[in-house]
Amino acid sequence: MGSGDKPSAVGGFYTVVAHEQHGLFGGLLLLNKSGRPLEFHCTAPIKPNRAQEILYGASLESYLYGEAIGAALLAKATSAPTFLCVENAAALAVREFVDAPVAMVVADAAPEAEDRPLFRVDAAHERGLHHVHFGPRKLALPKRFAGDAAALEQGLGLLPEHFDLAEPFARIRGAIEEAQRSGR
Repeated sequence: MGSGDKPSAVGGFYTVVAHEQHGLFGGLLLLNKSGRPLEFHCTAPIKPNRAQEILYGASLESYLYGEAIGAALLAKATSAPTFLCVENAAALAVREFVDAPVAMVVADAAPEAEDRPLFRVDAAHERGLHHVHFGPRKLALPKRFAGDAAALEQGLGLLPEHFDLAEPFARIRGAIEEAQRSGR
């Protein structure tokens, strides 16, 4: 490892939580191979103003989720993830700012998954996505980065056999809620 290299975390999980009054909060959880936390980072709320909405147009969400929030969180991290999982299609834009593969965890049809706010990929949304599977979970990578599939599968293979890829997002949301309560 070079002097400027970051130590490796096995998995990274990144999500953005929308708060009606305050705006968007980003959270990044880096886990070791046992699924235990190595690092957690979250952002202060970001709320685009009307001028940004007009100027960025349709690219605003991917800018916010990819660059303004995601890249900022990854820059704070002292460990570099082997892979990064997200739960929103706009968050896939963070791939431009990380060397690791980035994949969206796709909601499944299992009854216990109904309360999870994961992005659903169906025929209307599948354009531009490449799918891979990790156990019962389906993941989607931007087709532009379909070559990341092998590295993603290798990184996912470092996790415990029955690791639930959706569960870390609940941890992130809980930690963000706790940080909001503590900050009041």
